[in-house]
Amino acid sequence: MDHRYAATFRFRDAPRADSRSFVKHLGPKHHFGRVMIVSGDRESEVRYLADQVGITEISAQKNPEEKLDIVRQETAKTKTLYVGDGINDAPAMMAATVGMAIGQNSDVTSEAAGVVVMESSLKKVDEFMHISRRMRTIALQSAVGGMALSIAGMLLAALGHLSPVSGAISQEIIDVLAVLNALRAALPPKVIHDL
Repeated sequence: MDHRYAATFRFRDAPRADSRSFVKHLGPKHHFGRVMIVSGDRESEVRYLADQVGITEISAQKNPEEKLDIVRQETAKTKTLYVGDGINDAPAMMAATVGMAIGQNSDVTSEAAGVVVMESSLKKVDEFMHISRRMRTIALQSAVGGMALSIAGMLLAALGHLSPVSGAISQEIIDVLAVLNALRAALPPKVIHDL
């Protein structure tokens, strides 16, 4: 002011209140081996945010192509979840095992993501992980259980212990049991998040 230095204003992204607890619980509760921030922002800002939420690995000042390369390298080693909220995250979302768009996103981001969480909340991200794990378990139970019972029925039929009509009825019963088990996915789970 009046040709003299008056002040410096520094603006930073503030982490969500539940960010640290969310990141901390990913390893023990969801078996994440690594958590990292891949961002287009300056390194000092990304490092500040990472320190606030308890993340040690960062990749800063990355353009969409560089983000894509990082995700491809990580996905070649193990399954990955990429959570993003911008158009520049779209290519990386598509390359990840699961790409998740969070918040009110553009059509490009929503199309690129495998999962869209409309509410910009880490609790919703946690809910998705619980729901997806439960649905996968139910689907595997229905598929593997149904196939195992069908194979057992075929073996009994091959050994002459099951007539063709009894075999057909047994197969229908097996199909109904598999469908009834799959319908459990429509019921609300006991635990939907653990944040």
